[in-house]
Amino acid sequence: MTSPDTRDPFFDNAKFLLIVFVALGHSWEQIVNGTHTLQAVHTVVYAFHMPAFILLCGYFSQRFSARPDQMRRLLEGVLIPYLLFETAYSATNSAVRGEPFELTPTEPTYLCWFLIALFLWRLSAPLWRAVRHPVAIAVLVSLAAGFTTMSYDLALPRVLMFLPWFVLGLSLRPHHFDVVRTRAARRWAVPAFALAGAGAYLFVPAPDEHWLSMDVGYTELDVGPLRYLVVRLALFVLSAVLVASFLACVPRRRTLFTALGAATMYPYLLHGLLIRAGEAAGLYPVLKDLGPVGQVALTLAVVAVVFLLSTRPVRLLFRPLVEPRLPRWSVPEPPAAAQDGPDGALTGRRPSRSRPSS
Repeated sequence: MTSPDTRDPFFDNAKFLLIVFVALGHSWEQIVNGTHTLQAVHTVVYAFHMPAFILLCGYFSQRFSARPDQMRRLLEGVLIPYLLFETAYSATNSAVRGEPFELTPTEPTYLCWFLIALFLWRLSAPLWRAVRHPVAIAVLVSLAAGFTTMSYDLALPRVLMFLPWFVLGLSLRPHHFDVVRTRAARRWAVPAFALAGAGAYLFVPAPDEHWLSMDVGYTELDVGPLRYLVVRLALFVLSAVLVASFLACVPRRRTLFTALGAATMYPYLLHGLLIRAGEAAGLYPVLKDLGPVGQVALTLAVVAVVFLLSTRPVRLLFRPLVEPRLPRWSVPEPPAAAQDGPDGALTGRRPSRSRPSS
């Protein structure tokens, strides 16, 4: 069995595969309209890839208690990159789409929503450990959020509606993952995905994409309160089944991409810039006109790009943006304190500041 502090190939494999699905989802969005089969695949991917990724983020946030060193890592690994890439994506949208260049850090641009959401979720981790039945409470919060008309400031609709997956991750223990790492679970995983794919294919294009992106409430979805509750609860169940099925299919041993799973923030933050570059080059209409050949070509290209963006040379090049460090002058020295140990030594050294894994 493993713990959140142990580097397990299973989790790195899962994180890398999920980042591949994230990049594929964003890329397919450029050509998905009018492509029935791809739309069905896109729908299935969106039903599980963010819930699974958020669940893992929660699992690896279990020891977060808002200590000063943890808060510094949160600033360096999440908040500062958010501000940097929010600026980058605003500038890119201005250059590619002709939108006015505006810095609105309280209104996340494109994929930057996940960083501000992760920042808020992790800050809330100590709170969820202080209450009983945290997952049930988080589900109620998520459902209640859909009855509001809140703005998109700080991606709050997504923060609240995806919240149960983060809290579930906080609540899971290693033996829970052992359940999906069995042959029996893998045998059920393929039929589960097949049924989900068949259902998506039959209903395309009926489902509104906002049901899965969790960014609007029931009024914007143009449904009644009762139907909203029923569909949201059904989606929780469906996503849970698909998340478990995905985890059951994840390799448990080291693979060619295991090491890359420790640096998922790089492909996550950078792939969107390449998508915008493809948009500026007029690539997507050409691929769409090619039909299935264009879809396969785009899929293979995205997988290759995610591999490339995860490699060491790319990480070294973009580390100042993706994993910036607070200047040393801004980090206070911890107070020297007497240590009542066997040697009566005083401890006053600065604690080590290891880089957070993404």
